[in-house]
Amino acid sequence: FVHVPRVEKKLEPGKFGTIEVVKTISDLFLPVAGEILEQNETLEEKPELVNQYPYGAGWIIKIKPAADADFDSLLDYKE
Repeated sequence: FVHVPRVEKKLEPGKFGTIEVVKTISDLFLPVAGEILEQNETLEEKPELVNQYPYGAGWIIKIKPAADADFDSLLDYKE
């Protein structure tokens, strides 16, 4: 299961939701402040997409970064 806040919720960097895999619940972290624009409702029926296609169909949320978001501290996919 993937549990995330509702659309339009404003978030600060840090924990924003959880993901349950087998018998483990792990926290999901947001690297920058922002507002949730969309959540992947397909994950309700197919949560395995997170592992199978993390850069495609397995996305979790889309955000609009806050105006003061700190992008300098972010890593790219190679890092």
